[in-house]
Amino acid sequence: MSSFRGFFYGYFCFVSRVVARCSPLLCQRAVGASSALLGLPLLGGARRRLLASRGLSPAARCAVVGPGPCVLRRRGCGRLEAAGGGFWPARVAVVVKTTRYEFEQQRYRYAGLSEEDLKQLLALKGSNYAGLLERHRIHTKNMEHVIDSLRNERIEVRLVERREYNEETVRWADAVISAGGDGTMLLAASKVFDKFKPVIGVNTDPERSEGHLCLPARYTQSFPEALQKLYRGDFRWQWQQRIRLYLEGTGINPTPVDLHEQQLSQEQHSRAHINERFQDQRSDISGPHLLPVRALNEVFIGESLSSRASYYEISVDDGPWEKQKSSGLNVCTGTGSKAWSYNINKVANQAVEEILKIAKKHGSLNMPLNTEVVQKVTNDFNDSLLYSPEEPKMFFSIQEPIVNRVLSSSRQRGFSSKVRVRSRCWDACMVVDGGTSFEFNDGAIASIMIDTEDALCTVLLEE
Repeated sequence: MSSFRGFFYGYFCFVSRVVARCSPLLCQRAVGASSALLGLPLLGGARRRLLASRGLSPAARCAVVGPGPCVLRRRGCGRLEAAGGGFWPARVAVVVKTTRYEFEQQRYRYAGLSEEDLKQLLALKGSNYAGLLERHRIHTKNMEHVIDSLRNERIEVRLVERREYNEETVRWADAVISAGGDGTMLLAASKVFDKFKPVIGVNTDPERSEGHLCLPARYTQSFPEALQKLYRGDFRWQWQQRIRLYLEGTGINPTPVDLHEQQLSQEQHSRAHINERFQDQRSDISGPHLLPVRALNEVFIGESLSSRASYYEISVDDGPWEKQKSSGLNVCTGTGSKAWSYNINKVANQAVEEILKIAKKHGSLNMPLNTEVVQKVTNDFNDSLLYSPEEPKMFFSIQEPIVNRVLSSSRQRGFSSKVRVRSRCWDACMVVDGGTSFEFNDGAIASIMIDTEDALCTVLLEE
């Protein structure tokens, strides 16, 4: 049935574009009728997905699709356009990061420290108070620029801090914008399960933050330009694949510990999991349980104490189980292939040069070695670790595997569609995107895979 609905909707989009060229009035009627066809999903508070004409200004679009922007926005009619059209949301939730300056303020607020006391305390720890305050001001200025740009377009904005961000906010919004860095973008994405609700990242401190998951840095201070590109349709939708997790076995605890706002020591982290276990009535379930998170970057499995080897069994693509002892297991998406996974597996020029010299010594290499050759081989290998965020496959990496006469590691890394892990650990966790942790001890089994229905909707602006 879903395939039939998809075909019918695609056909409808094609017909609507043809009609739009002929008559704005017919286009208006077609758009109004689209939400009733075959029970198609609606975007925004009601997930309303409407069709619009390409290349019109916001004012012209309002004339085509309805009586005016104010009326449309009061109805909550944000619109997710088909390929080739524009997007203009009515309601936007802006998720704001907590700066280091704010974190330090909150951390010592209980002690009633004055600003001068905080300054002296940070100096004792070797932190630069003036530098933290300056970065906080830069973030705040750029965040306010984003919010003012949205409101100037008569878009209703809800500003939420990390600790206030929840599912209700996501349901209210037609789109979610993260104002921070990659960590804030991961947090913003973690609450969005609607494939047709866009999440857009804005890097509010591009000098200090990579912002790989965000819009290009130049839009930080020229956000109206990004909005105009969305209006005109000068972008394409990108559905970044995400990982889903099933947990089963004995004594498992499917309740997560949120790490975003907690700076937990190893002891505190373990205690948090114990508290959650006793509070959660579902902790004795044994059947496969779909966890309430999706990984945009990666899933990490390992002992909480990093100096302790992680002991587990792994099966790749329903293959045989293999016992492993290592520093942990990383399973990433195409988005995450440029992050932690890349740094685990990349090789340095020095290593490549030494290997090529050994190969040449054994007569297996008949070519001159120079800096250019070494650099090219290094780049080719490192580039092979990267792949498109839209590809529905995963890349697993076993970190520093222990290999001896008892333990083996037939595949240290590789692409896969499914990974299963059986824990033999004592105090381990399964961490999703560095922000959500699940207890993963002896007897627990995790099934890690990708379902295209979990994809996150983002945008790629045309440059």
